[in-house]
Amino acid sequence: MMIHEVTAQAGKYKQRKRVGRGVGSGNGKTAGRGQKGAGSRAGTARKYQFEGGQMPFFRRMPKFGFTNHDFKTHFWAVNLGDILASDAFKKGGEVNADSLIAAGLVRDKSKNVKILGGMPEGAKVDAKFTVEVNRVTASARKMIEDAGGSVTEIGTRRDRVRGVDRNSDDQTPKNLTKKLKTQRWHKLRSEAFARGEVLKKK
Repeated sequence: MMIHEVTAQAGKYKQRKRVGRGVGSGNGKTAGRGQKGAGSRAGTARKYQFEGGQMPFFRRMPKFGFTNHDFKTHFWAVNLGDILASDAFKKGGEVNADSLIAAGLVRDKSKNVKILGGMPEGAKVDAKFTVEVNRVTASARKMIEDAGGSVTEIGTRRDRVRGVDRNSDDQTPKNLTKKLKTQRWHKLRSEAFARGEVLKKK
């Protein structure tokens, strides 16, 4: 047998079906979709939960659990570049919620204020600012302090509840919640196990 005598096994490969190319092909006119109905229209893809219009199983099941979305901390975000571009801060000065509202950079006190390090390309902080807001990003803090200014992060309500000092190098929560206490206990127990000891709760 020569290589040119090798052929594909009969029936192994089906010929591609070309639909909508005349009634003589057997797949013309309705192109294999049948007559009328949702399946004959465009966009017939259905979600895997679809059960023909009846109430699907996942919606018949009772809801349970909860989400922390309602407790999310919201911020008014202000870029450092916008502060520099404002006439109210041309010569530096105090940057806090009241001064930002007066300058029109923040609407009101309904949210916490966060200073971001967004700056126009090539721009630098050339004024001395005394910043006292809820949060300041690391890049914004560096630029302000390099220009001779100071930054004080008040922190959010969540920070105060958890005992987090945003101005300290150690920003671990000081007021341990039950979850954090449990995490710390498991960490101490695993460290003791690595030393060959058995740690018991007092």
